[in-house]
Amino acid sequence: MASSQHIESSIKKVCVIGPECTGKTELSKFLAAHFKTTCVDEYARAYLNKLGKTYTQADLTKIAHGQLRMEDEWLNESNRIMVCDTNLIVIKVWSEFKFGNCDKEILQRMTERKYDLYLLTNIDIPWQEDPQREHPDKREYFWDVYQKEVAQTQVPVVEISGTREARQKKAIEAIEKIVAL
Repeated sequence: MASSQHIESSIKKVCVIGPECTGKTELSKFLAAHFKTTCVDEYARAYLNKLGKTYTQADLTKIAHGQLRMEDEWLNESNRIMVCDTNLIVIKVWSEFKFGNCDKEILQRMTERKYDLYLLTNIDIPWQEDPQREHPDKREYFWDVYQKEVAQTQVPVVEISGTREARQKKAIEAIEKIVAL
């Protein structure tokens, strides 16, 4: 039986990240199906659907815990890569925007969690209303924030933009490069 650390080191972790309403979930699910592997959903969506009230900063810490648990649980089911439809950077960005700071535990856990590739989804697709989306007027602001955040990780980043087909093709090519390493 393979150790958990061995499994983790043999699985390439790809995180699809970017501002609200930039096609992250659709792209994540497509990539997981294409590569016949797992897609770790965004824990926040289910959590906020059940919450029934405005979220607090403490809720963001609970969401971070849930997101990490989901990643850990799906790792053993992954086939060469694991596609994550978000990670703790998103929680950090929202916490800092909404509350002016971020829980130290989230920041610490961010340094411990490693990824092999970020696919940064651009704001070049139309906004679609969704009760959980908060800031259609701040897409450029968040695009800049995410660019800076992923650059600080020193993990390879590929910007994903264009038509659905162009986005899918670019993402597949980026993942194939890291799997070949």
